[in-house]
Amino acid sequence: MGAAESRIAQRLLACLMLCAANAGYGFNLSEPSTGIFVHSGRQLALDAPGHDDIANIGFIVGRKCVAVIDSGGSMRIGRALRGAVMQHTALPVCYVINTHVHVDHVLGNAAFKGDRPSFVGHAALSQAMARSREFFVTQYGGDLDSPPSADQIIAPDRTVESEVTLDLGGRQLALRAWPTAHSDCDLTIFDAQTGTLWTGDLLFLERLPAVDGSVKGWLKALDELAHMRVKLAVPGHGPITHDLAASLATERGYLQALTAGTRDELSQGKSPQEAIERVAVAQKPHWLLWDSVHPHNVMRAIQELEWE
Repeated sequence: MGAAESRIAQRLLACLMLCAANAGYGFNLSEPSTGIFVHSGRQLALDAPGHDDIANIGFIVGRKCVAVIDSGGSMRIGRALRGAVMQHTALPVCYVINTHVHVDHVLGNAAFKGDRPSFVGHAALSQAMARSREFFVTQYGGDLDSPPSADQIIAPDRTVESEVTLDLGGRQLALRAWPTAHSDCDLTIFDAQTGTLWTGDLLFLERLPAVDGSVKGWLKALDELAHMRVKLAVPGHGPITHDLAASLATERGYLQALTAGTRDELSQGKSPQEAIERVAVAQKPHWLLWDSVHPHNVMRAIQELEWE
């Protein structure tokens, strides 16, 4: 057997092993549009068992190569995603694109290190990862390979200041870096061929949006997203949607209620605990994980709005 045949045989063996592991784990994968593959995360709290698999992640296949969109919250999920790529195409992974810094989207990056892709993210992502690296290793070490180490937290080697286009071979991906909104390093990916927008965590469906950046900035981002011509949207959490406008409106309703309610509580001199109990309570029936996310959102809104 020659060197080329040996490499092919090794790849086939690795694919069979990974695909068998994925089948045992039940790694879901859909293809809602041609060449767009989505793994849907579970609607669980970040401290619940299975928290490493709560984000929507996936990949896009071009004629030349593959772009992975987020890698999940653990090496386990990253490897499962890599196995799914190998199951569907023999093309190389040329890009791993992170939509932002949060642990559920980036901890699987190292699973793709052997593919030697370019790791791509917002211009602020490297700094955000540097701030978070020690926290990730100490608090989420169980989601990394043992022993957990900082070198498993892979930052981008290619960054997006404003807009960048990546070519997968007959398939152009338009990447856009956003001002502070959900986080300080949000990135969206638009596939013009299918009209598919990967929103990262700028869009949540069913699961309550988590504010770690700026609630005012997030509302501005939603206004801009609403003007995009999109056939299919892949949110950071929740089901994919063909009606981006309606989905944005639902999220906007909560963020507006959070903003207005927090301002009202501040004007009355109410305590943070009183604000948590009163702000946007009419929204509660519409969202999952309210009790674990809403108190944090109110505190972030208070920090942002109290000095207006």
